[in-house]
Amino acid sequence: MARTRASRRLVADICLLAVAVAFALPLAWVVLSCVDPHAGLRVRVPGGLTLDNFHAILTPDITYTPLLNSLILCGGGTALTVACAALAAYPLSRFRSRLNRPFLLTILFATSLPITAIMVPVYALFVRVNLIDTLQGTIFFFAASQLPFAVWLMKNFMDGVPRELEEAAWTDGANSLQSLVRIVLPLMGPGLAVVTVFSFVMMWGNFFVPFMLLLTPDQMPASVSINDFFGNRGMVAYGQLAAFSVIYSTPVILLYVLVARRLGGGFALGGAVKG
Repeated sequence: MARTRASRRLVADICLLAVAVAFALPLAWVVLSCVDPHAGLRVRVPGGLTLDNFHAILTPDITYTPLLNSLILCGGGTALTVACAALAAYPLSRFRSRLNRPFLLTILFATSLPITAIMVPVYALFVRVNLIDTLQGTIFFFAASQLPFAVWLMKNFMDGVPRELEEAAWTDGANSLQSLVRIVLPLMGPGLAVVTVFSFVMMWGNFFVPFMLLLTPDQMPASVSINDFFGNRGMVAYGQLAAFSVIYSTPVILLYVLVARRLGGGFALGGAVKG
């Protein structure tokens, strides 16, 4: 029995190691190729180190303007998503109704709809309302596409905040909006962090939506402009592509570092409901 258990554990460890290697190889390629003067598709230690790949891409047209567009699109979409998700999740969490469960199931179903299936009517709608090729229109669609799952997450986190704290605030004269902003949201910091990071990351790596809704090259985000490194006839600037990938990943890493404490912490209730 002990030998069988040990063999199963060994097989599981080998499978996990294979999965880890599969994820680590692309990261190793990016890190090594960005400083390799002769980067290719192979993962290899460069014979010499160079920063020429970074110097070649650190220009307004290649990096600065697309990154700024990405920050505007994803930052605005994330802020709008978190705000709307909080307002939508609050009545679902605090008020009981027969429609709550059907509404939540509808939201869950909406999260499974592929964006590619609805882009044709969305494109036609945006043309009709003059939102095509506008940053604000793309922000609205980003927020709308992430809102169903954000509401679902926010509602589950909001259920963990004791209702007694709000009732005490209501006794002191606060209304529902004030209790949401001053009591519920500060206590569900991990939930806000999860929704923020999830929404931002999903928007940051989205290629199809801005590619369809934005037409002007100067408004394209970095997720679309990265396609410019793939030239004609299979010619790719692998070193510059790797360097751009490193810079492109930096905002997501910084966001995670900033909210890592909130992600690791629990609800800061302490003894608030005692006494």
